[in-house]
Amino acid sequence: MLRTSADKLKDHIHGRLLSRSEGPAWKNVLVHLLSHSGREEGLIVPAVAEPLLVSILSGSAVIEEREFSGEWQAARADVGDFYLTNSATPYEMRWTSTSAEPFRVMHVYLGLPLIEAAAAEVLSVGQDRLCLRDVSGGRDPLINHLLQLILSELTEVSEPSEIFVQGVAQALAVHLVRSYADADQPPRRRVALPAFKLRRVTDLMARGIAEAFSLEALAAEAGLSPFHFSRVFKQSTGYSPSEYFIRMRMAEARRLLRETDRGIIEIGLDVGYSSPSHFATVFRKAVGVTPSQYRDG
Repeated sequence: MLRTSADKLKDHIHGRLLSRSEGPAWKNVLVHLLSHSGREEGLIVPAVAEPLLVSILSGSAVIEEREFSGEWQAARADVGDFYLTNSATPYEMRWTSTSAEPFRVMHVYLGLPLIEAAAAEVLSVGQDRLCLRDVSGGRDPLINHLLQLILSELTEVSEPSEIFVQGVAQALAVHLVRSYADADQPPRRRVALPAFKLRRVTDLMARGIAEAFSLEALAAEAGLSPFHFSRVFKQSTGYSPSEYFIRMRMAEARRLLRETDRGIIEIGLDVGYSSPSHFATVFRKAVGVTPSQYRDG
């Protein structure tokens, strides 16, 4: 089951959270509306157990994706396009907005019980034998219609209907299995953290971004031993927990440098570096330029 409390997907897929699903109507369905900055670099899309649908709601952008250390693949994303991610491995993404309109998207995670039921009915197989293919910048009128129904229920109804939400989510799961099951791919053994555990961990990282890194605290949040947690976290994100924590710090530092007038020393303190020279060294290693060069453009 996906958690329906105040999860913060934006902590690892950066963006301003506009709205999120909460309450019993959203069992096994997690929805976030996000407004993104005009430019994003080096964003890691983690591997999670649940398929992720992303719908472009406003604006447009050139979106590039790649496997780690691979070649970037670019495509234009416009309103109505969707992305389906069901990868067993994480990948990297970046984008540049090409519109004056805000670049707003909706993220929808479907819980495994929905996918399992759809796979059993449509293909007579278990979810562990199902592989959905990844889609980048696709167009599907039915997916767009079903996601619009979810969006309306999230933003226009004060008390969302559980029957309505679950019915739309079930229809969406069935359509994904019917249209995007990949018979040519072998079944994949799921080793990634479930989405709700990954969000809990990255939420804890974000709250403590100015504090010392603690592997033990993160592992406890995920309910795992430090050794097991480190292994599955890297399988989910492509980075060790400490490396990912540094990336989160640098992402926040870049945001503060872009969007505020705070001094560089203050920003270093905001993201956990008491030594300005250490902050500058880590920033340059991660971004390729010093904090002052990044701010100057």
